Amino acid sequence: MYKKYFKRIIDTLGAVILLIIFFPIYTITIAAIIFDSEGPVLADVPERTGMSGKKFKMYKFRSMVVNAHHMLRTDPRFKSLYSEYKRGSYKLKRDPRITPVGKRIRKHSIDEIPQLINVLKGEMSLVGPRAYYPDELENQQKKFPQTRILVKKVLSVKPGITGLWQVSGRSEVDFDKRIAMDAKYVDKVSLWLDLKIILKTPMVMLSGQGAI
Repeated sequence: MYKKYFKRIIDTLGAVILLIIFFPIYTITIAAIIFDSEGPVLADVPERTGMSGKKFKMYKFRSMVVNAHHMLRTDPRFKSLYSEYKRGSYKLKRDPRITPVGKRIRKHSIDEIPQLINVLKGEMSLVGPRAYYPDELENQQKKFPQTRILVKKVLSVKPGITGLWQVSGRSEVDFDKRIAMDAKYVDKVSLWLDLKIILKTPMVMLSGQGAI
């Protein structure tokens, strides 16, 4: 009952309330991004894979140089960095594409605030599995073939802004463990679990635990 009906109500109300609460923060962030580097305020990132495999545009504050994602995948100068990116479960500990302001907003997950718009649009939930890149899912399932059944389960629900793995290590968790936690969340989703994760999230944001 909660998963089918009430979760969407909580998502909508929660997103509206959080947008109001975070108004001063995202106003300052927008100004900081504009003065820090050339380019748009929102990141131009590839589509993510949502519920039932449907692709959607995720909104994030830009924390990297313009065209960073395309650059990583196609620029010969970043060939070794891209190899490291794929080996490291699509995370980089040291990324030269990140701007000075970007480093700060990524550490405290401030770049994720615009995803509240995705929640209002019904593409995401406040709490759920990670929203993976299509090529990330494809390549990581080749690397960890035992995760294929878990990926199918994870894609049966909407991805979330925060989730079980985000409050349990975030970027320090490799794909196989991350997708297992996401699948565990899908199996156990409830109002109590969502509230527990939501209450843990601010501390993770403030501490920057596991952030890259």
